[in-house]
Amino acid sequence: MNLFAFALLAFSSLIVIIDPLALVPVFLAMTPNDTPAQRIRTAKLACTIAAFILIGFGLIGKVLFRYLGITMPAFQMAGSVVLLLIALDMLHAQRSTVHETAEETNAGTAKDDIAITPLAVPMLAGPGAISTAILLHSKAQGFAQEFVLHGSIIASCLTSFLLLRLSAHGARWFSPIAMKIGTRLMGLLLAAIAFQFFLNALRELKIIPSI
Repeated sequence: MNLFAFALLAFSSLIVIIDPLALVPVFLAMTPNDTPAQRIRTAKLACTIAAFILIGFGLIGKVLFRYLGITMPAFQMAGSVVLLLIALDMLHAQRSTVHETAEETNAGTAKDDIAITPLAVPMLAGPGAISTAILLHSKAQGFAQEFVLHGSIIASCLTSFLLLRLSAHGARWFSPIAMKIGTRLMGLLLAAIAFQFFLNALRELKIIPSI
């Protein structure tokens, strides 16, 4: 896979799994009494923390699996199931509980500072996003692709911040119908990515031939 194709795969996978569009109404519900400036500051901190977490897990993922005796095909299969569950919820135009539970969302509305938890973790850097970062890092070949992956993580978190920043004055800019259509389209794309990870695992196990 060439550098451009890998960059496109990395960014599209991460932005779809983070799903910042679906996060907007949750973010606003958690900050009902905050000023736009406070919302922007919260979003900036949360996205920064999420980027560091995703890069960190990408870097230590292989070492951790080696220590635990987990093979990459096994993790690819498990990760594909997690991504598929999120994709199915997105196809119904709803934010998956794999990102965060209703209890975590409700707890966030009662906290004074939601930037670290639950906004950064698990809403931005949740199990699905962490799994995707580790899977992509395992596919990276050489320093150039690893650098591109880290850039894609930063770009995904920056895109999330820009969307949350736009929503800081309220969700007037976001049409509910457009958000639902966008969420369903991203869900379909994420389902395809989940199956691709599963097929990659089968190829590594030599169960199916490489194409």
